Amino acid sequence: MKKKIKNNVSWIGKVDWELQKFHGDEYSTHKGSTYNSYLIEEEKIVLIDTVWAPFAEEFVENLAKEIDLNKIEYIIANHGEVDHSGGLPALMKRIPDKPIYCTSNAVKSLKGQYHQDWNFQVVKTGDKLDIGNGKELVFVEMQMLHWPDSMATYLTKDNILFSNDAFGQHLATEKLFNDLVDPCDLFVEAMKYYANILTPFSAILKKKLEEVLSLHLPIDMVATSHGVIWRDNPIQIVEKYSQWANDYQENQITIIYDTMWNGTKLLAEKIAEGIELADSEVVVKVFNLAKSDQNDLITEVFKSKTVVIGSPTINNSFLHSVAGFIHLMKELKFKNKKAAAFGCYGWSGEAVKQINEWLQNAGFAVIDEGIRNQWNPDINVQNTALEYGKKIARSV
Repeated sequence: MKKKIKNNVSWIGKVDWELQKFHGDEYSTHKGSTYNSYLIEEEKIVLIDTVWAPFAEEFVENLAKEIDLNKIEYIIANHGEVDHSGGLPALMKRIPDKPIYCTSNAVKSLKGQYHQDWNFQVVKTGDKLDIGNGKELVFVEMQMLHWPDSMATYLTKDNILFSNDAFGQHLATEKLFNDLVDPCDLFVEAMKYYANILTPFSAILKKKLEEVLSLHLPIDMVATSHGVIWRDNPIQIVEKYSQWANDYQENQITIIYDTMWNGTKLLAEKIAEGIELADSEVVVKVFNLAKSDQNDLITEVFKSKTVVIGSPTINNSFLHSVAGFIHLMKELKFKNKKAAAFGCYGWSGEAVKQINEWLQNAGFAVIDEGIRNQWNPDINVQNTALEYGKKIARSV
């Protein structure tokens, strides 16, 4: 169903209430998502992006109910990923000769995914497209935010920035605008989205935000490709991104562990207790990795100034769950964060040393050699863990 967002601009996307995983199974979407497509009906009719492939036929049928598809003059593909471009094959069967405006890299990704030689029109930053009534579309390349093919499209006079993946959230809602949803839910999902998807590109993002602002384009609305549209003080999310891109951290220390027979769990709890004794102001959070969502944990890492990782030793190494999580942290290229390690063992005890090496390799400043304990922690070892927590608190 078409929903008007401003003047002759409408939302024509899909709300996916049931979505629980994204990017395969890599990203958890506890609150679903939306696939936002936009229809501009000026002298020239323009479609900006489509929807994810499973909803392609539904999307095209709904679009055809709203407008004669043959009247669409231009199609804008801000990004070739299938959650945005998945409706193109079904749409282009109906209107095969219509031009698709996108970056040169998007031509590669769209051809590579759909094996179709559509009527591609390559654009770059600053290029404009006249759509009548004195309005233009201005294109801004957003390379590596988060694919090499990404771009944003700006509509003059209406002052709408169609930002694609930038500034979005995975949040299913029938309420189109940021001022109509729970702000707590909104910013939790916006931060999770940034932490898990955009963190590796923070340096690029800072430069791109400066570039966009240097164009001096008045922005009354930021129309994202996932979640709500920012219309109430839309610059607030741009400002948040500027903060998050600047090696973001809060006054938080996060302890993440996996355990076999609860010895490592006990160490985690005592380390947390020690941190709180040494610094009553710091936020301390403790998570059992095996019982937590990894993307939610990444958001906690994003907020933290120090991350403490624990695992028992098994097969002369540490648990594969912990290895996978450290690898995920490495992929996200966190900056300016400290780390420490701990764990129990029965026979050989290599885990803590290896965790430290992995943390250092992932870009974390390791506080020291960590603590390791043979067998179950007795009262003396519990006190040692408590003192170690105090040391961690004082090191940041």
